[in-house]
This record gives sequence, C-alpha cells and structure tokens, in this order.
Amino acid sequence: MNVEESNDDLVIELKKIQDWEKDQKDLWFWEKIGRLPFALLDKVTPKFIQDKVGTAIDEIGNYIQTGGQYLVKEQDVLKRYKDLDSSLAGITLEEVRTLPLKKMDEAAYQIGQSRTKIATVQGATTGIGGLFTLSIDIPLLLGISLKVLQEVALCYGYDPREKSERIFIIKCLQFTSSDIVGKQAILEELAAFHKGESSQQMISQLQGWREVVYTYRDNFGWKKLFQMIPIAGMLFGAYLNRSTVGDVVEAGMMMYRKRRILERLNRIEGQT
Repeated sequence: MNVEESNDDLVIELKKIQDWEKDQKDLWFWEKIGRLPFALLDKVTPKFIQDKVGTAIDEIGNYIQTGGQYLVKEQDVLKRYKDLDSSLAGITLEEVRTLPLKKMDEAAYQIGQSRTKIATVQGATTGIGGLFTLSIDIPLLLGISLKVLQEVALCYGYDPREKSERIFIIKCLQFTSSDIVGKQAILEELAAFHKGESSQQMISQLQGWREVVYTYRDNFGWKKLFQMIPIAGMLFGAYLNRSTVGDVVEAGMMMYRKRRILERLNRIEGQT
C-alpha cells in the first residue's frame, strides 16, 4: 500500500486541480434572482413546513459542533475499498492515507455516483408536490451533501469526526454555491488547511454558521424555480438534485485530492 506517485506525478495532478479552480465561474445575475423563490416561500409556506426547514438548519449547526445525525460511519466507507480490491479488506483509515491517489479517486467516484442516484430519486419524489414539497427537499438535499462530503473525506484518509474536518466540509459545501468572488475567498481560506496551518481562524469565521447555511440555500434557489410546478417538478427536481450533488462531489474530490497531494509533496521535499 505504498505511495506510487513520484514527485513529478504529484505536480502534474496538482496542476490539474489548479486549472479546475481557475475554471470555476458563476453569474451575478443568477446570484440575485436566486433569492426570489425563498422570499416567496417565506410568505406562502405553512408554518409547520417552515418549522421543519428551521429544525433541519439547527441540526446542521449541531453537525458542525458534534457531527450529530449526519455523521457517517467510517467502516461503511472503508468497505468500498474491499469492493475495489479484495486485498484491501479490513483496511484502516491510517492505511488509506498511504494508498495511491488512483485508488482513492475510484472509491470517491463510486460513492459519488451512488449518492447522486439517491439525490435524483429524492428530487423527483419531492418535485411531485411543487412549492410545498420544495421546502422539504432543501434540508434533505443539504443532508445528502453533508454525508457525501464526509464519505469523500474518508476516501482520502481524513476523519470527519474531527471538528476541523467538519469545518472544512462546510466550506466545501459553501464553495459549490458561491459566486466567483466567494469561491476565490473560500479557496484562500482552505489554503490554511493545505499549508497545515491552524483551522482556528476558519472556525471563528463559521461562528455565524446559520448565515453559511442560508447562503447555500438561497444561492441555488433559482435552479429550483421550475420545481415549484406540481408534477412537472418531478423532472426538474430529479435533474437539479443530480447536478447539485454532482457539483458537491466534484468540489469535495478536488479539495481533498489537493490536500493529499500537497501533503505528499511536502513529505517528499522534507526527505530530500
């Protein structure tokens, strides 16, 4: 289970991630229109549904502090490696950290595909009722996004039971729904992790975690406009949930690959 990549291989992989970061773009117009459906929801949605959304948001705050109900089981993720290679049966998280990047990518990709399918079915189901079931879809989609990011973290050898990792995960989640300026700012914040610096500053930035979650909710709101249409919302909900979770998986894989690559490059540099 030794690392197979050479210094040159790691540099090439890092360049791919850096190119991906440069390609991340967004449109200011959609950022503004995105808040429309939720302003409408606040006015017409029954209180019991609003309470349900509020409860889910409170649970996400609990996730940041303790992991809560969204914390995934490490062993369930590590079993994926047995499916890829029988010789990896019973692998530990510490051993995962020494695997070739290719193995990590394969495990994360499989998990991403599985979660994307679940999100697709969920989007179709909650799209049946249009406006009101859209309120239910929001916390469910947030939950899937949080879980798949934890699973991706484990695939690259990082432990979401650590609070610093949960902060990193929330930042990855925020990244997927931010505009171009927001993404640049988040990349700078995540650089502290890449450099092995203390995450205390990032933790303090997330003391107002409610704002982070509401921003995530609002910024993909425009994508949900057509899901408000009963029955037709099934098609839009399925497609949009699939693309949303797909974006989350892609961002998570890129961010965690970057951390692992930089750590290995630093280790090689320290040995020379």
